[in-house]
Amino acid sequence: MSTSVKKLVVCGGNGFLGSRICKAAVSRGWDVTSISRSGEPKWQHVTSSPSPPPWAHKVAWERADIFSPVQYSPLLKGADYVVHSMGILLEADYKGVVSGRESPISGLRKAFSAHSSPNPLEQTITTQTIPPPPPPTSGSQPTYEMMNRDSAILLAKEASAQGVSAFGYISAAGGAPVLPSRYITTKREAEEVIAREFPKMRGVFFRPPFLYDSSRAFTLPLAAATTAGSVFKRFLPGAVAEFMGSAVVKPLQADVVAEAVVEALAEDEVSGPVEVPQLEELAGRGWRKGMV
Repeated sequence: MSTSVKKLVVCGGNGFLGSRICKAAVSRGWDVTSISRSGEPKWQHVTSSPSPPPWAHKVAWERADIFSPVQYSPLLKGADYVVHSMGILLEADYKGVVSGRESPISGLRKAFSAHSSPNPLEQTITTQTIPPPPPPTSGSQPTYEMMNRDSAILLAKEASAQGVSAFGYISAAGGAPVLPSRYITTKREAEEVIAREFPKMRGVFFRPPFLYDSSRAFTLPLAAATTAGSVFKRFLPGAVAEFMGSAVVKPLQADVVAEAVVEALAEDEVSGPVEVPQLEELAGRGWRKGMV
């Protein structure tokens, strides 16, 4: 493996998981750029402190609209790896839900409301014909199709055009009974299209379970409940376990998944879907390397 400094671009690097991916990459001495609409994180939303941590000063916090490639394509030049970490859990102001500005019930109502969007798997798509999806208008809410699928495909197209070696996509271990099926189907559609349309670029599709961290106190009881569900999963009929999805999959700490993402990108043999057991294995491998 080359000892040259690697360049990583994280789209959505100011989010809960994205910021931790940036942190893990900085700890390896990588050149890290985050791209998001708002630039640097509001630290109180992603950590336990409103002040930026020391590692944050080593990240280039850039602003760009994911649906406007002309704004961020120059930032992808020379990148070894690009990560898409911009999906949404609810078709609502998710950060508003986290901070209390919008209720989870309101978000779920929006998620289950009638909505239609073209399915890219029902179309003949090539790297020449993938159109940029229309950007969200002022006051509109992002949809699963836009954020979980179309933005990832568009970013992958730009990354491939820039000769990026590997593309990481933050997918999910599964859906959940409280979420509409479109949440997970749009993620699987993104995986399939990216793998098919950009074969020269190593696609790594991370499928994390529910993520928790002490900086987000509300995630701790949810993680405990999910852990209990994972213990009883083996007693459930197959169809029931499949219906429960990630609700019965062992949760992981966000830092574990972040370390796994960086380690997987660094290992040329890792490609395709990366499930929960492999995420844990990759994270452990990465931390052991850091102790050497």
